[in-house]
Amino acid sequence: QVQLAESGGGLAHPGGSLRLACAASGFTSDYYAIAWFRQAPGKEREGVSCIGSSAGSTEYADSVKGRFTISRDLARNIVYLQMNDLRPEDTAVYYCATLTLTYCYSGYQEKLSGVWGQGNQVIVSS
Repeated sequence: QVQLAESGGGLAHPGGSLRLACAASGFTSDYYAIAWFRQAPGKEREGVSCIGSSAGSTEYADSVKGRFTISRDLARNIVYLQMNDLRPEDTAVYYCATLTLTYCYSGYQEKLSGVWGQGNQVIVSS
């Protein structure tokens, strides 16, 4: 059974850093591109970042470019989202998800395979 388990997140001050991890089981994570999404209260879900199956392609939302870095450890089947210079507007529940693609492009948000992590709260507040 394909599963994604997230960890990390929590509370950070503005300008601080957090790292999210998405551990894949039931499949080899290099079969799929994996993406991070987030949803803030009262807002629609938005794509944050995507990484291709071999980590050869990445995409970032404009709002996080230069601050967030996505990476994957193929040996351990884990995808990470390093979040630096956090801002209050980054506060949201973050989810990882597999895509039907092996690579990322600007329309990756429409290529969901239906497998999601459980969600992880990130709060950025002073």
